[in-house]
Amino acid sequence: MKSDISSTTSATAASVASCPTRRHVLVGAAAGVSAMGFPLLARAAAPIKLGILLPYSGGLELFGQQGEQGVRMAVEEFNAAGGVLGRQIEIVKADDKTDPKTAVERAGQLIRRDKVSAIVGPVTSANRDAIKSTIERGKTPLLYATDYEGGVCSPYMACYSALPAHYVNPLVPYLSKLVGKDAGFYLFGADYVWPQKMNVAIKAAVLREGGRIVGEEYTPFGVKDFAPTLRKIADSGAKVVVLTLPGADGVTFVKQFVAAGLKDKVRIAFMGFNENYLPGFSGSEADGIVTCSHFISSLDRPESKDFVARQKKRFGEKATVSFYVDAHYGITRFYLEAMKKAGSDKAEAIMKAMGGLKLTVGNGEVSVREDDRHVNLNMLISEARGGELKMLDYVGAIKAPSQCAK
Repeated sequence: MKSDISSTTSATAASVASCPTRRHVLVGAAAGVSAMGFPLLARAAAPIKLGILLPYSGGLELFGQQGEQGVRMAVEEFNAAGGVLGRQIEIVKADDKTDPKTAVERAGQLIRRDKVSAIVGPVTSANRDAIKSTIERGKTPLLYATDYEGGVCSPYMACYSALPAHYVNPLVPYLSKLVGKDAGFYLFGADYVWPQKMNVAIKAAVLREGGRIVGEEYTPFGVKDFAPTLRKIADSGAKVVVLTLPGADGVTFVKQFVAAGLKDKVRIAFMGFNENYLPGFSGSEADGIVTCSHFISSLDRPESKDFVARQKKRFGEKATVSFYVDAHYGITRFYLEAMKKAGSDKAEAIMKAMGGLKLTVGNGEVSVREDDRHVNLNMLISEARGGELKMLDYVGAIKAPSQCAK
């Protein structure tokens, strides 16, 4: 069959070549336009690929799912409005497995193989720092939307992130009023860069308020028995435990803390605590946990209610809407708005256009600073109560120091 088709094709070609009628000339001309013109049109209309590099395994998959939820809604809203630069946006997902080595591999694939315009993610500081050189070599913007310890300065990075100044400056004075100026603080976190650097800022703030640090301890991920640490906390005389232990480990610790009878004696201030944690607790185990963030789903503001309603309409009434969703939605919108403003899909033009942009997302108007491409955030202090986070104090706008200042 193959030889019959080949011979038929050859005969037809010979016939056309020997009889160049007007019809053949027109068909040939049209074929030439198709070969030369249509691919150019296809390229012009090709989708803009947006990479998502988040943890879908490795212990922080809840945060990965929340981040994607925010990105996906922003992309769908832009696509419904006609896309950007006349092109639709296509999401390309990758799992960094909460592992720096995997993050580097996946970031490289998104840049070289998938040709993404930008990458949203990851979650951990270790993974973000691991892929920084990959991002910069590939001249591909990284859109980071997780609270972190500060210090990111790169022309190819933008951050919708609460920094130590956002968290610590309002929360430690609030806690000091709650438990007394000379109270003891016990700092307990996971053994990686975010807790360690956060605690530098926390210790300084506690001392400024006249408090005392009565313990500081770090643990590897995956510990199941926190009894030794709980005994140290009980013996230290601490009035506050400042927890920087994300994910399932943080839930395990709080459960054991409550079971040990410490809840009525020591307050827990949980950095990064959000609605994702609440389903992991039963009864009143989480009640009384205090945190500071730029968004909670119960926030009584028009834009907050609208954002939560749109999320639930898209992802279902049982969808969790945390600050992870808000931040990933916001950073995605900022990037796509900057692309529109720049009128270009070139990374350098987009990142330059991002500086100075303003949006209202889940909590008031926020803006991207031109000098370090970090977002100025509106902060609030909240407490877990009855299966929800309830606002205790609306702090408002906090402008953290520039992360590119020398």
